[in-house]
Amino acid sequence: MSLHLLWAFLVFAVVMFFTPGPNNIMLLASGLNFGFRRTLPHVVGVTCGYAFMIGVTGLGLGAVFASLPWLQTTLKYAGAAYLVYLAYAIARSGPPEPGEAERRRPMSFIGAALFQWVNAKGWVMAISIITAYAAISAYPWNVALQVLVSLLIGAMSSVTWVLCGTALQPLVKSARAVRIFNVTMAILLLASLYPVLAEI
Repeated sequence: MSLHLLWAFLVFAVVMFFTPGPNNIMLLASGLNFGFRRTLPHVVGVTCGYAFMIGVTGLGLGAVFASLPWLQTTLKYAGAAYLVYLAYAIARSGPPEPGEAERRRPMSFIGAALFQWVNAKGWVMAISIITAYAAISAYPWNVALQVLVSLLIGAMSSVTWVLCGTALQPLVKSARAVRIFNVTMAILLLASLYPVLAEI
């Protein structure tokens, strides 16, 4: 991959990974509700799961979607339904009662990794990355480079969003404030669906 193309890909990746989307909104909410340490499996699941999805897409799944467009549409609808469920769960959650904090759990590594396969924005990003940047340089090293960059930038983005949520903990102390924050995150999560669903 040429230096100019690499810089273009890096800018694209930073913008796509750091802007609000389902993963980042859920990480922000998890940082507030569970703290940084307990959200780490969620962070690693998002980072590794998404990088793996880019690799699989670059090695042939993108061609499957091109020949079977109904499959991509089905995944978009499934992902949208799951995100609606997650938004509902986030909106209903409040601060844990005494003794309940340890029983409530953030999303696990496996759950976060599997979520990438129904994340509508994730599919749009993965297919855009592969189609815009993979075919211009030597295959398959281009895909390997994209996976590596996605791991690094994805990890930085995920950690940043969780730290932002954790930093809000001292500011959001009352049960009512936590409820308002969670409802706001749920609304933003639903709003993140609009650009993707508008294309269906």
